[in-house]
This record gives sequence, C-alpha cells and structure tokens, in this order.
Amino acid sequence: MKTGILLMGHGSRVSEANDALRVIAGQVKKEGGFDIVEVSFRELHQPDIQTGIDRCVEQGADRILLYPYFLFAGAHVLEDLPDEMAQAKQRYPDLELTMGQPLGVHPKLGEIVCERVEESLAAAGWEK
Repeated sequence: MKTGILLMGHGSRVSEANDALRVIAGQVKKEGGFDIVEVSFRELHQPDIQTGIDRCVEQGADRILLYPYFLFAGAHVLEDLPDEMAQAKQRYPDLELTMGQPLGVHPKLGEIVCERVEESLAAAGWEK
C-alpha cells in the first residue's frame, strides 16, 4: 500500500499565510520520509481538498491520511472535512481515507509560544 499525506489548512487571502503550510509539508516529507505529501485548503485558496486528494491518487496513493493543520477541532474538522472525505469516497470507492487529529494542546506548542513571547518582548524592548 502506498500512503499519501494530505495537509489541510483553512486557507487565507494572504498568500504568505498559505505558503507556511507548504513549508510544513516540505518538513513532513523530509523528516517523515513520505513519498507523497500534498497541501490543500478548505477555502479562500487553491488547491482545494478534492484537488489535493486527486493529486495524491495521481501519484499512486492507495490510502490517504488527511491531516487537519488546525489548532482545535472546530466546525471545519468535525463537519466540513468529513464531508470532503465522503465526497472523495464517491469518486474513489477503493481509496482508504482517514483523518488525523488537529494540533490541539501539546507541550511542544507551549514551548513554541514561550519562544515567540520572548522574541516579541525583545523586539518591543521590554523585559520580563
């Protein structure tokens, strides 16, 4: 079985915000050792999720882990993304699809926030 990873972001009108997900995808591909890593967006930017699924299939994926690059499980993760998966299953009935958990609360995220707070304080010239 060949596994594809589809990172799904919200999408933004600001292209730099969307580019950040592409950087993360490159890291996932390199560090995770995956052959197929694609990016898609729920709205406001292309490629959309169905196109991302198509791109994974075109590269030979028999199964796809759809990873929601969202902080928490809100309406997109709980409702919209499962609907996208159901739509894809109609087009690819033999394709295995599963969805990962959003970023959520994780100690590494806390560490990153602390780093960013320190950077922001320093940039403002403020001390703790």
